[in-house]
Amino acid sequence: MIIPTAEPFLFPGNRYGCLLVHGFTGAPKEMRWMGEYLRDQGYTVLGVRLAGHATKIEDMMRMQWQDWLASVEDGYQLLKGCTDNIFVVGLSMGGILSLLFSSLYPVSGVITMSVPYELPDDPRLPFAKVLSLVINKVEKGPPDWHNPEAAKDHVEYPYFPIKGVIQLRELLAEMRAALPKVKAPALVIQSRQDEGVLPINAEKILAALGSTDKQIFWVENSGHVITREPDRFLAFDKTNEFIKRVLDNKSRL
Repeated sequence: MIIPTAEPFLFPGNRYGCLLVHGFTGAPKEMRWMGEYLRDQGYTVLGVRLAGHATKIEDMMRMQWQDWLASVEDGYQLLKGCTDNIFVVGLSMGGILSLLFSSLYPVSGVITMSVPYELPDDPRLPFAKVLSLVINKVEKGPPDWHNPEAAKDHVEYPYFPIKGVIQLRELLAEMRAALPKVKAPALVIQSRQDEGVLPINAEKILAALGSTDKQIFWVENSGHVITREPDRFLAFDKTNEFIKRVLDNKSRL
């Protein structure tokens, strides 16, 4: 059963589609405010729920990264039936998936927020597979919220599933290998105050992208979940501006 308020969402609009992808252990709710904003700009918006998320953590323990990528593909195929252009927008692991997906499928553009290039150094990581035989989850550290009100009703699992972390690590390796193959226009959004994904990650991603049209947009007063933080409308406006510019450039060709 899906956690209340964490359901996927669809907002019908024009022939331009936005596929919104949430983060690791999170839920579509992370992307809903952004989805409502893009809906108000006229776009058709779909916020997917990644396999094993927004139910119970045991569901996530059974998933592989390919299952998460398949969730993105499902959303893409649904939008493809009612739109002519699709922009993939991802937060954190949703951005990892969006970049990998954009190397495999024809998207009009890709927008990422708070995306790691690699996991932070942790002495436990090399032993994650062995650890997973003993413990199945670890408690999360303190969050870096800048918006306490949004934090109160945020939906996410309170633990990291060890098997999920192993899959995330493998997914990151797939993304790094795929970055030079991404040719779609790309917008990388990053908060300088993100304590979980340091700013250097955005710079590494930008440098590795194969896109000729690529840029970083920095925000200053947000933690990791930019879509629910004080600077969210700066990120939303920049995303809308980026989409309109890309579409305008396509119409001139």
